[in-house]
Amino acid sequence: MSEWHALELNEVLRKLETSLNGLSPQEASRRLEKYGYNEIKEVKKRTALQMFLDEFKDVFVLLLIAASIFSAIIGYWEMLHGGEFLETFADTITIIAIVFLCALTGFIQEYRAEKALEALKKMTAPKARVLRGGVEMTIPAREIVPGDIIILEEGDRVPADARIIEAIELRTNEAMLTGESTPVHKEPTILKAETPVSERRNMVYSATHVVHGRGKAVVVATGMNTEFGKIAEMVQTMEEEKTPLQRKLDSFAGKMAKLVIGVCALIFLIEAVEVAVQMKFEVEGFIQAFMSSIALAISAVPEGLPAIVTIALALGARELARRNAVIRKLSAAESLGSVTVICSDKTGTITKGEMTVRRIYVDGEYIEVTGVGYEPKGSFKRGNETINPEGDIEILLRIGALCNNAKLVKSEGGSSWSIMGDPTEGALIVVAEKAGLSKEKLEAEYPRIWEIPFSSERKRMTTIHKTPFGEIHAYMKGAPEIVLERCNRILENGKVREITEEDRMRILKVNDEMASNALRVLAMAYKPLPKEMTTYDEGLEQEMIFVGLEGMIDPPREEAIEANKLCQKAGIKTIMITGDHKLTAIAVAREVGMYRDGDIALTGEELEKMSDEEYDKIVEKVTVYARVSPAHKLRIVQALKKKGHIVAMTGDGVNDAPAIKAADIGIAMGITGTDVTKEAADMILTDDNFATIVRAVEYGRVIYDNIRKYARFLLACNFDELLVVGSFAILGGIFGAELFPLPLLPAMILWINLVTDGAPAVALATDPPDVDVMDRPPRKPEEGILHGMLAFIIASFILQATGTILVFSLEYYVWPSHPWNFPWGIDEEARLLTYREATTAAFIQAALFELFVVWNCRSEKHSVWRMGRRALQNKFFVIADIASIIITLAISYIPITQQLFHLTAMNIRDLAYIFGVASWGLIVLPEVFMGRKVLKWH
Repeated sequence: MSEWHALELNEVLRKLETSLNGLSPQEASRRLEKYGYNEIKEVKKRTALQMFLDEFKDVFVLLLIAASIFSAIIGYWEMLHGGEFLETFADTITIIAIVFLCALTGFIQEYRAEKALEALKKMTAPKARVLRGGVEMTIPAREIVPGDIIILEEGDRVPADARIIEAIELRTNEAMLTGESTPVHKEPTILKAETPVSERRNMVYSATHVVHGRGKAVVVATGMNTEFGKIAEMVQTMEEEKTPLQRKLDSFAGKMAKLVIGVCALIFLIEAVEVAVQMKFEVEGFIQAFMSSIALAISAVPEGLPAIVTIALALGARELARRNAVIRKLSAAESLGSVTVICSDKTGTITKGEMTVRRIYVDGEYIEVTGVGYEPKGSFKRGNETINPEGDIEILLRIGALCNNAKLVKSEGGSSWSIMGDPTEGALIVVAEKAGLSKEKLEAEYPRIWEIPFSSERKRMTTIHKTPFGEIHAYMKGAPEIVLERCNRILENGKVREITEEDRMRILKVNDEMASNALRVLAMAYKPLPKEMTTYDEGLEQEMIFVGLEGMIDPPREEAIEANKLCQKAGIKTIMITGDHKLTAIAVAREVGMYRDGDIALTGEELEKMSDEEYDKIVEKVTVYARVSPAHKLRIVQALKKKGHIVAMTGDGVNDAPAIKAADIGIAMGITGTDVTKEAADMILTDDNFATIVRAVEYGRVIYDNIRKYARFLLACNFDELLVVGSFAILGGIFGAELFPLPLLPAMILWINLVTDGAPAVALATDPPDVDVMDRPPRKPEEGILHGMLAFIIASFILQATGTILVFSLEYYVWPSHPWNFPWGIDEEARLLTYREATTAAFIQAALFELFVVWNCRSEKHSVWRMGRRALQNKFFVIADIASIIITLAISYIPITQQLFHLTAMNIRDLAYIFGVASWGLIVLPEVFMGRKVLKWH
């Protein structure tokens, strides 16, 4: 049952089969067996082994596994026919090592999986006080059952959903559940059935806090049946979607897989048919066909892409952590750069989450107060003039500080301030401190002797104090209209006079004006009492002297305003989603710059009444949502995603967790955020600063740009191998493998694709950002990762393929001992030696070309010759590229690597012309296709 708030209390007790004395211990034990423990249940999670095995489902990895199997079969056959183990299985060992490395890297990241349910458990109160058989006792909160009578006091965490039985000034903070920043007054009343959760004054909810007063309540729901548990269920049952980068990489992988499989199958078919036509039904012939296909597959498959992308994201995540943004899921580091909409919670995210007095009305004029939050720093301004708060202003502030039950607390290190008690009362203490009026000193000088407490019916609070002058004063604060009704005089410019009807109208008009600016307004009044008075009651709250008004708000962070401007500059739409009142939300959003004339603001109730068709028409015009529930937030995020937006959702409360998980990028607050929100999020802001999001978005764009640099480099240098190996495989199938052998062998291609590309490619991930990274709008969500690269890629792989074929042909056809009758006029041993020299030359040329052309993959607009000093700014890149050149040359001179990669030592003459051919990628390519912009691909 979910309508406990709409029943008479006796009916609630009857349905729960309990009484005001609580359950008997025996009945409580029986119910514990029936309902289970008051805790969040875990869903079955993947084991570590399952996570590891899932890493082998990647398309690229499956292709490599297939290649390793074929390579192992061929290696085994060659070993049976006299081949050496290291040489015959070199390709297999290399491929398997690569597969395992990629899988291990992904598994380590995946192992830090979702722990949202564990976080939810931590949030529940570990102990609770209950009545069992009329006896008060403390029990573990997990043992609470429906029907238990719980006792609540200030500072307690509510252990379960419960209906209020009695309440004495009971107020709870439900911000983490509803988003409402103001404490909710609780009372044992009856409400309408349709009353939303955020307005159920006769209910308290699991994991919320009691900030004032005390009370009793009867438990109506525990564990997964609480409002808190329902949110947990939404989080754990929600299907997690892939990020834009993951979708793009999957799409790219799928296309590459189809291309590779198709071309490999075609090559194998051509060669197999050729073997059959020549009536050479020999195993060696079909093995050669397999070998060609495998070499082709390895040349086309971007083996390094998963590893390099992971490394780029990991390096980006490390840099973001330095910028106070901790990445929980690596893919989120890139996805930040594509965000088009940021849906941000108000309380504690855009605002400080701390009520602050912004405006005072006293002596017929406004006084502005600077400073935000609970830190007692700020000044008082009349217009542009800074004033000393004295006279009537001091009296007003003294009333607010003394008619008050909250406390201002400074942390041990002195770096932060907090409030114990009602945040509204805390704001009154802080503004008094800004004027030099310490509450502790004031209470020593004006000791309290009586209190008439606040209640929702009275809407006012009065305290009685002795003054340093031996007098007795009554201080009152409350709703302006209520306080004014009890005033017959007014303090103005140090003098007390009769209050007129005109005064009342003026004050109420000022109240309305302040309220329209989303300020919560309290009026202050006082009254001297006769010294002989010894008993005090509500009767003394008449003929008071009106002093003034104090208007407060949970103000926006100053840096949030600047951050929003940067978002607008970068083409990112910002939306406020909050559980607060609509008027307050609009005022804050307008101050931050999120809400402008012509924008739409919706409440959860208004949203509820809209059909999906109606909502879809206006969703992109709405910038403020107020009084929304978790279900509403999900609908908002899903509607924006339906429109094609990449959505980031920020938040700190439990109510934000489902929407955070549904968003493309979930961002949680690290300081004020609840654990469940952090665990559901992709990124956590350690400083709770909205401005950090903008810095994270900026670096997310840098990460994506650097991944594009690698993709550009990868394809510009991989397709040449596809062209070279494919063309020679076809020619070899037609004219014979001896005349047209493969210029590059599988082990060589793997070295080029992983080792040679590896260090420079990783270095690309650390390249500095382009100067205009935040001046351009977000990339289109449907835009492919290879967008705008076609001309450069085609030019590059044609040049490299031409160079590779050229040096191979010179070594194999033109410069051997008997070139005119080669390969028929020399013996097999000489031919194989010549072939090894030719493949070594082709390998070195292909590797050096890539290590040269990578310099021109660092910018999509400028060649390396036009980058100036920026070309050498990334020292890691420069060192990595030079080191790769040296190592690549070195392996052709070391005996064991010569055998492993089928290489031979090259002389100085050969190296000189190979360097000359490879330099095309550094000199010819950029000047034709980049510097002069003959072809515009960006």
